[in-house]
Amino acid sequence: MRSILRSLCIHILAGLLRLFSRKQRAGSPLRVLVVKPDHLGDVLLLTPALRALRQRLPQVHIAALVGPWAAPILRGNPDVDVVLTCPFPGFTRSTRGPIWQPYALLLRTALLLRAGAFDVALIARDDHWWGALLALAAGIPLRIGFAHPLVAPALSEALAWDPAEHVTQQSLALVEALTGRPAESPALRFEPSPADHAWAAGWLDQRHLGRYPVVAIHPGSGGPAKLWPAARWAAVADALGPEVEILITGGKGEEALVSEVAALMSRPSVQMAGEASIGELAALYARCAAVLGVDSGPLHIAVSQGVPTLHLFGPSDQQRFGPWGGERNLVLRSGLWCSPCGVFDRCPRGTQPAECMALLQVAQVVAAARRILYNSF
Repeated sequence: MRSILRSLCIHILAGLLRLFSRKQRAGSPLRVLVVKPDHLGDVLLLTPALRALRQRLPQVHIAALVGPWAAPILRGNPDVDVVLTCPFPGFTRSTRGPIWQPYALLLRTALLLRAGAFDVALIARDDHWWGALLALAAGIPLRIGFAHPLVAPALSEALAWDPAEHVTQQSLALVEALTGRPAESPALRFEPSPADHAWAAGWLDQRHLGRYPVVAIHPGSGGPAKLWPAARWAAVADALGPEVEILITGGKGEEALVSEVAALMSRPSVQMAGEASIGELAALYARCAAVLGVDSGPLHIAVSQGVPTLHLFGPSDQQRFGPWGGERNLVLRSGLWCSPCGVFDRCPRGTQPAECMALLQVAQVVAAARRILYNSF
């Protein structure tokens, strides 16, 4: 019933907002807005499409509208002219406010975007009806997205929607629809600054890391149901043997998890939690022989640096959100009947840890880690 009411409201809002839409200017588009509300990893998965868009239309002004939590991924990216931010409802990871709040934010943001006089909006998340309505309210004449039932009413061009398609491939399809030419599949793009690289080199040197290959383990994730037991990460680190050095990384708020993994190990390790910027973390990973972890933004950052990676997947969908590019980026999953369920804050079946993650065994992870470390393909 709730979904039917939402669909009806979206159709009504879209109809009303069309009254205020601008007419499309003749000729090639001059200003393109790319809307992507997601978090770090998913915004990084957008970068191949941004590169393809820049290559196809080099004279176009490209603006990216992302959450403030993901803006650092695109700042400094030469394929984007300006990074705009919006605290997208449903993505803030905070408690919900009044029911009218998302719509008040939509109208406020739309008024600001109208000043940008954008010709095109690419809705780079297939189910983001709020972003599609925002583009319509902002008066953007050409709005390209996917024929998701909740999104299509606000679009001027709705592409065929395959809910199983990788999100990067979907973004590339948007570029193809705009330019009329098939988009190639560039790699992820995130380039740490010279200062980031200097910081990483100094940090490793101070801790005397680098005499042997460094393997980084990032056990944390924004979704508790994605986590793998700390004791198993410790067992993996121990099993990799003395021929590698272990670095355990984490973001702010993950200090306790990083410390737990280190404490459970029987060999020394180095910890780094909450003290590096995104650029510094990327530069640190670029100096590693491999990075291991669960499905998370930092693992995609490691992929962007050309480092071999191993991703443990449970409730998230490998087909849609798996690593992009390169055969040395492996995914392990248990294949549990209910996985992927797409629920990250808890297991819907009440298992703790989530059964789809608990079924992954230490021996499997060690074997896969050795495979990417020693290029055994």
